[in-house]
Amino acid sequence: MAKFDIIAATGCPTGIAHTFMAKEALEKAAAERGLTIKVETHGQVGVENELTKSEIAGAKAVVVAADKDVQAERFAGKPMVSVGVSKALSVEAAGKLIDRALAAKGDSTVAAAADVEDEVEEKESIGHIIYKHLMNGVSHMLVFVVAGGVLTAVSFLWGITSFDSTASDYNSFAAMLKIIGGIAMNLMVPVLSAYIAESIGKRPALVPGFVAGMIAIQGLPVNAETGMIDAGGVGVGFGFLGGIVGGFLAGYVILLLEKVFAGLPKNLDGLKAIFLYPLFSTAIVGLVMLGISGPMAAINTAMMDFLKGLSASGAVVLGLAIGCMCAFDMGGPVNKAAYVTGTAMLTEALAAGVGTDTYNFGTNFMAAVSAACIVPPLITTFAVVVGKKYFSQEDHDAGVVNLILGCTHITEGAIPFMTKNIWPVMPIMMLGSSIASILTIMFNVHDPAPHGGFLVLPVVENGPLWVLAILIGAVVGGILFVAFKKYDFEKNQKAAPAAKPVEAPKAAAVEAPKAEAADFVKVENVFVAEDFASRDEALSFVSNQAVKAGIASDADAVLNAFLAREAEGTTGMMEGFAIPHAKSDAITEAAVIVVKDESGVTGWDTMDGAPVNVAIALLIPGAQAGTTHLKILSKVAEALMDEDFRATVKGSTDAVKIAKTINARLV
Repeated sequence: MAKFDIIAATGCPTGIAHTFMAKEALEKAAAERGLTIKVETHGQVGVENELTKSEIAGAKAVVVAADKDVQAERFAGKPMVSVGVSKALSVEAAGKLIDRALAAKGDSTVAAAADVEDEVEEKESIGHIIYKHLMNGVSHMLVFVVAGGVLTAVSFLWGITSFDSTASDYNSFAAMLKIIGGIAMNLMVPVLSAYIAESIGKRPALVPGFVAGMIAIQGLPVNAETGMIDAGGVGVGFGFLGGIVGGFLAGYVILLLEKVFAGLPKNLDGLKAIFLYPLFSTAIVGLVMLGISGPMAAINTAMMDFLKGLSASGAVVLGLAIGCMCAFDMGGPVNKAAYVTGTAMLTEALAAGVGTDTYNFGTNFMAAVSAACIVPPLITTFAVVVGKKYFSQEDHDAGVVNLILGCTHITEGAIPFMTKNIWPVMPIMMLGSSIASILTIMFNVHDPAPHGGFLVLPVVENGPLWVLAILIGAVVGGILFVAFKKYDFEKNQKAAPAAKPVEAPKAAAVEAPKAEAADFVKVENVFVAEDFASRDEALSFVSNQAVKAGIASDADAVLNAFLAREAEGTTGMMEGFAIPHAKSDAITEAAVIVVKDESGVTGWDTMDGAPVNVAIALLIPGAQAGTTHLKILSKVAEALMDEDFRATVKGSTDAVKIAKTINARLV
């Protein structure tokens, strides 16, 4: 069974984009550090790349980047960092999480070096815990809404009243689709409630969670004639908000009951699971939910009235609110709040029936939300096509792919573009989304399907105008994005010459040709039979050899540069390797010096605790700190992931062979 240095679990509410973006970022960050990693994803299709018990047991540390329940209790006792999935979407951010997880081993000297901000994040905040439970419910709910909404919308293709057997446009197949879609939509709130509860109280919480959700959609039944509570009466449901309250209530009631029944004999555990928990939790949760049905119904009505009030204030006000929320964090908490509100409005709309004011408002609201979510990826597509020369090839390729993502209502593809320049890219995205939302409302577009992007165009009322609204938002945003990138590109072009005068002659003398040369590592700079008492002695040796070889002018300055880098974080890697690197003006020529100590250098912090046998030292002139330095470092780090490379360098005492092996990986 393979062992991994790091194991991780990622999951976002929709399980479509963030989940896999975080996985890719973590894998790249681990590779940069020479670490092995396995990432388990909790996507919409379920758990993939599932971690085994032996893999969990053998890992050095754990990273959980999720906004839903990923059964983190499996990792109890392991060094672990748990954050929201949005904090692991870039390689840099993912790398910090890996470093923090490794630092969580209990080494006080490493932990003390962590940033204060990171130390605060180490403890999962109450806000993130609540959000994670909520999103666990939302992620399970969304598939019911999408399936039910689309099937209901498809039924309208035969006519607005095709489900009604008394209507002239009746169609039996359309009626069956409407029935199936309605059942799926009606399960939305019970599923939401149940899986919020499950995230808190695990499997025992499902029963009271489902019951709470059912009560939320039907309310407290009252007999119209007597005014008394009556099982045969009619209640006023309190919908989406009731499902949220019921889910949290059910989950924490289970936790309470676990404490209450903790004193029972161990042999009664089966009785607790099959009888005591479901009985008492259902009774308690049910009574509380029925008791608060009146106030909750009033709150639910007030929320809907508030949203309708925004609409009464004009399309601009409502569209601006929707657009800004959807583009603010592109699939994050604020975006999900807008989207889930849209699905709640749509559920009420479909229940009210075609032609009603509730239907018209709910489907118009959903169309505005969908438009706002589609626009950001399309902005990037427009920008990379029109302003191609201002973008890297990687950004260009990602922008082209975003055409597909945007057209299918997947906003997250725009995140990498925004994270590179939050200002002004975020406001640009928000403006483009707001324009699309405002126009969608003004054009009186109605979308009875909660997801799918342009795939559901056949069921969208005033579909061509909806596409026009989205394109206008995307083009306006795209033009502004190109204008910003053009300004940024020209600013960097003008700044480039100004940075050269003082260091240009030296930099030119040692630029890329030497870094690319096949003999970058000279045989005379490979020392295979050394014996060092400590890390500092080894680095001092390298510094002195650099001066002797004409690579540097001041051994003390070089040593100080090495030690300063070690103070930022150890360069000790795995399996006896280290990559110390010094950046200093005292270094006149970019070079690599290799030292080997068969007995091992102790006192050099390494990721696996093993002594260092091989140090591949990088010496970089100050003028090349951000170019040659990073290039060589990345190539050496990549080479160390190769088992054959490690075995050859570590096992050989032939300086010629070692130099040749390393040079082959630097070309």
